[in-house]
Amino acid sequence: MKFLVRERVFDIGDDYWVEDENGERVFLVDGKALRLRETFELKDMDGNEIAVIRKRMFSLRDAMRIERGGETAATVRKRLFNPIKDKLVVELADGGEWEITGDFLGKEYVIGDDGGPIAHISRKWFRILDTYAVDVNTHRTDAGGDPALVLSVAVCVDAMTDDEEEDEDGEE
Repeated sequence: MKFLVRERVFDIGDDYWVEDENGERVFLVDGKALRLRETFELKDMDGNEIAVIRKRMFSLRDAMRIERGGETAATVRKRLFNPIKDKLVVELADGGEWEITGDFLGKEYVIGDDGGPIAHISRKWFRILDTYAVDVNTHRTDAGGDPALVLSVAVCVDAMTDDEEEDEDGEE
């Protein structure tokens, strides 16, 4: 199932909508402004919190934690060092692991594990700068088929790579 993430460029708090392939709004990513650490909430259309996404403080390498019901569901972190290509890793609470590879700044990357692809994230189909698709493999019966979790991971990648882009531009 395809989801469209439509970010708003000049919005305080980084709120944006996630739409399904029919153009219906299904999730709100509610960025919490004025917090000590970067925090987002993924909410359904009734305003119910589905997940809380927080940047980990004082971590050896960049990491963000996804919580559901007050418990950690997954942690997204950068690999310590890989000379070939950048990779992010998703460590699931149940012990599984996903790997994220591709062009993070260009929003052209794949999330996968030993069971195959979980999602493909792509901006190439859109002329609007801050819109990209998250194509979730909802046929999976494990955590990889959970759109809310996969979208939360995409929010983490977005937040973590925006930090990199600011570092490269010297604007931080």
